[in-house]
Amino acid sequence: MIAIIDYGAGNLASVKKAFDYIGAKSVITSDRDTVLNADGVVLPGVGAIGFAMDKLKAAGMDEVVKTVASNGTPLLGICLGMQMFLEESEESFGEESNVKGLGLIKGTVRKFPSSIGLKIPQIGWNDLIDVKGSILSEGDYVYFVHSYYCDPEDRNDAAAYAEYGIKYCCAIEHDNIFACQFHPEKSGEAGLNILRKFVRRVGQ
Repeated sequence: MIAIIDYGAGNLASVKKAFDYIGAKSVITSDRDTVLNADGVVLPGVGAIGFAMDKLKAAGMDEVVKTVASNGTPLLGICLGMQMFLEESEESFGEESNVKGLGLIKGTVRKFPSSIGLKIPQIGWNDLIDVKGSILSEGDYVYFVHSYYCDPEDRNDAAAYAEYGIKYCCAIEHDNIFACQFHPEKSGEAGLNILRKFVRRVGQ
């Protein structure tokens, strides 16, 4: 069973529908034990990182996600979920107290610079390039909606890149941790294939 974490800030229904479509068993849950006993875990996310981290902590799920990662359970972060895996985000810089991420991956979430001369946020489809992640394929055409991107400290954690004015890391893989800035559940057959590969890593 794959646990999709419900902490009040995720795009849950479409993720669940995608897993249903490919025949994978999943459940939307906010129950700690259900998440810890799952074969695989998904952390979706939308909106601002400060709000999402507050909601995650209020639900007691921040430490649960860290435990899932340390236990070796396959863990997938989607969109803001990916950004929450890192240590900190420029989205919160300048606030009274900078919002810290989960720290599963060393690095910083950065805002697209205005100098790229393109509309921010990036909304639309883009190709994956320089792919080395095990659940991704070179040239996968996937759907993005974001103003910030992940900048991992260790380039070996970068599983794929995309170009939007700059070349940036749009997917991460580190041991049992997988993450994508794009939305596989909204990315047609390419996205469904990514989820299928994650399900195979889960062992379903």
